[in-house]
Amino acid sequence: MMIVGVIILVAVNLIVLSVSGKHHYPPYALGRVALTIIAPFQDTLTHTIHFTKSIWRHYFFLVSAARENENLKKSLSHLIQKNNEYHEIEIENDRLRKLFDFRQNVADEVLAAEVIGIDPSPWYRTIIIDKGKADGIKMGLPVIIPEGVVGQVIDSSERYSKILLIIDQNSAVDALVQRNRARGIIKGISSDQCTFKYVLRRHDIEMGDSVIASGLDGVFPKGLRIGYVTKKAEGNSGLFQEVSVMPFVDFEKLEEVFILLNPSNRNYSDDK
Repeated sequence: MMIVGVIILVAVNLIVLSVSGKHHYPPYALGRVALTIIAPFQDTLTHTIHFTKSIWRHYFFLVSAARENENLKKSLSHLIQKNNEYHEIEIENDRLRKLFDFRQNVADEVLAAEVIGIDPSPWYRTIIIDKGKADGIKMGLPVIIPEGVVGQVIDSSERYSKILLIIDQNSAVDALVQRNRARGIIKGISSDQCTFKYVLRRHDIEMGDSVIASGLDGVFPKGLRIGYVTKKAEGNSGLFQEVSVMPFVDFEKLEEVFILLNPSNRNYSDDK
């Protein structure tokens, strides 16, 4: 359309120039006719050219803005990733610092290991670590972290070992209430909690009481932290109380553990 307008405008101008060129001073009527004919075409053409230029400028601006926006998105994504990496490093350093401090305060020989697998079954609560017989691990050794008891080794190969967590229904730890020395057995119930069984009803158990290893099972040294009382059944019937215990260890967040290679009869509660 614009090309047609240009052609018409050029043709009209040529005709007018041809006619007016024959006169030194074009007649007034002829000039008015020329103005009437040519002006609308010139006005339309001018607006068309300006409109076209505006569209092109806007188009290139949008292309440039889109490209700049994409670059900014990439930069932002990179910065977010870097920030996440730094945050993860900070968390890991804090966790490893606590493990190192704990290791310094443990007199028994310990081996640090990384958790590399978790049993997906809801019926069994076990984990796999990256240390095995080649590192001195054998069945029955206790596994701990600064927060408390994790479990014990139930199987091992040259490079890997399986740990039975204290929340597994097959686990049992001889334990006692730290405050009044009431004794019982910590049993797992395949959830995040344990039950404190065979506690005599005559013992006064309070909410929040800390439960520790008694050392009488020959596996876990005396005084290792296990958990705290969260609930006890009311009533006076029966010889034993029904007590629920929440472990100090958060088993959903296990990443590193310690294995006591030569557990002694040392009382760990002396360190508390």
